[in-house]
Amino acid sequence: MPELPEVETIVRGLREKVTKRKIMDVWTDTPKILKKPKGVDNFKKEVVGEEIKDVRRRGKNILFSLSSGKTMLIHQKMTGHLLVGHWEFKNNRFVGKEIPLQEKVNNYIRVMFTFDNGLMMGLSDLRKFAKVELYKKEELEKSKEFISLGIEPLSLSFTLEKFKELLKTKKRGKVKQVLMDQAFIAGIGNIYADEILWDSNVHPLCDISKLKTAEIKKLFDSIKKILEKGVELRGESISDYRDIEGNKGLYDDYRKIYRREGEKCRRCSAVIKRIKIGGRSSCFCPYCQKSC
Repeated sequence: MPELPEVETIVRGLREKVTKRKIMDVWTDTPKILKKPKGVDNFKKEVVGEEIKDVRRRGKNILFSLSSGKTMLIHQKMTGHLLVGHWEFKNNRFVGKEIPLQEKVNNYIRVMFTFDNGLMMGLSDLRKFAKVELYKKEELEKSKEFISLGIEPLSLSFTLEKFKELLKTKKRGKVKQVLMDQAFIAGIGNIYADEILWDSNVHPLCDISKLKTAEIKKLFDSIKKILEKGVELRGESISDYRDIEGNKGLYDDYRKIYRREGEKCRRCSAVIKRIKIGGRSSCFCPYCQKSC
């Protein structure tokens, strides 16, 4: 699933390309993705003619502020990613004119938005889990999903003191699972949790109640450092994620621990191991990341 760096990269690209553009048409071959309002015709009636005023991110959600005051929310889920370019509809499928869009992972267009300047925004999603929803502003802000989202880790409000306060409130839990809890911190998933824990020398099974003051400080610094590096390198494309032009992110060249089971640790040369935590794989160095 695209995490904070991937979603932030897409949002920044969309902000450049689709802000001030008017939606002229919406096409889909997967109506279930248009979850609110239900029904393709109902959805089109609400968004066609709307101008996109801004694009922003909250957690892993992409938010389009529309001229009516409503917000269109797109969550890419497991295999979804947004692409911007030009397509032609041939033989019941969209064919991209730009070369990067020909890559297979970019070729599962489920929803297509057409703008007033001829530009198009497609949602490619192999597994069809993505969702598109339309909200009134106050309705979105009061929704259960939004209220439950945790602090943004790259925001100015996420300070060391705030992090310590959040850990005290949480009290207990394996640090890997806590980092991935969207109600605790918004935007961190399996990839960057592994990278953060390796960078801070913290074992993924360590209970947060046993973290020492120095470990908390190091963990906080690593959260900021790794996520900022992820954004700088435009995300990780080890799986389906691509940016809005269909290109891979560059974080794979920087990746230290995620999916490197059996390889040598880049810090100490010990063999990287993999364990399961809450049904998710976690890679760690048994020498660098000692258990609490």
